[in-house]
Amino acid sequence: MAVEIEGEETINAPVATVWAALNDPEMLRECIPGCDELNKTSDTNMEAKVTLKIGPIKSTFGGQVELKNINAPTSYTIEGKGDGGIAGFAKGGADVELQEHENGTLLKYKAKADVGGKMAMMGSRLIQSTSKKLAGQFFSCMNAKISDGYQPPEPNIG
Repeated sequence: MAVEIEGEETINAPVATVWAALNDPEMLRECIPGCDELNKTSDTNMEAKVTLKIGPIKSTFGGQVELKNINAPTSYTIEGKGDGGIAGFAKGGADVELQEHENGTLLKYKAKADVGGKMAMMGSRLIQSTSKKLAGQFFSCMNAKISDGYQPPEPNIG
């Protein structure tokens, strides 16, 4: 069962700062709803463990997150897929675009999610509303943390 979500956030910070946050594994871990672990395995790949509840089904998903179509510092695609065992699977992604804005940065996203297994039996309305809520939580968390004075980590040289 596939769902699509679009939205935007105006973030009170320069594009470069927002871009750094979107590529910071610690920031992603803090803002991905239900994220228990997120470990960088390469410049564009991470392994994640996320616990999600959709309706009465709660499951922990182990999976991968990959950054693709990178056009620094203005756009990329973030894709993830995970297996929740008996609960089913979830995969999805978001095309993220950053634009300069009079109040800082305009972040636009188009997200797609696909779920299967027991979770898909919950019905399209519940899946759609939960997906929209999770995407909204992620981007509003990013906005709050960046606007609250986010400082990108120092590059690890050596």
